Amino acid sequence: MMNTQNLAPLSELKTQAKRLRKQLNDSGHEITHSKSLELLAQQHGMRDWNTMAAKAGNKLHLRIGDRVQGRYLGQKYVATIRGLSVLGDGEIRCITLHFDDPVDVVKFDSFSALRQRVSGRIGWDGRSVQKTSDGVPQLIVEPLSAT
Repeated sequence: MMNTQNLAPLSELKTQAKRLRKQLNDSGHEITHSKSLELLAQQHGMRDWNTMAAKAGNKLHLRIGDRVQGRYLGQKYVATIRGLSVLGDGEIRCITLHFDDPVDVVKFDSFSALRQRVSGRIGWDGRSVQKTSDGVPQLIVEPLSAT
C-alpha cells in the first residue's frame, strides 16, 4: 500500500484521473470518469476512490511562499511560509513562518517578547503536537482565508 503522506492534493488527483481517462479513451479503451477515479485509486494502492479521497482531503498541503494564518502561543498571526521540510516518516513537518506583524509571546503587561520568525513542528492537520500549559497546540497553521 502507498504511504499516504505522499498523496497529492485532492484537486491534483482529480486532474490525474481526467488525464488517465483521456489517454485510455484516445487509445480506444472507453471508460467512464468513475472508472478512471477507481483505477487511479488502485494505482495508488487504495481500495477505492472514496478511501483515497478521504485520505488526501484530510491533509493540509502547504508550500514555501504560501500565505497562512493561525495562532502561535495563543496569539493570532498572518504569515508567509519561509521553510518547510518533512521529518522522519513524513507525519511531522518542520515549518518556518515569517509573521507580517511581530507577535508578543508574553502575556504579562510589564514586558514584551516579540517574535516575527518562528519554527515549529506540525502534523498534517496543521497543529503542533506540543501544547501550551492549558492544552492548546503551541502552533496552529491554516490557509489564509480570502476575507
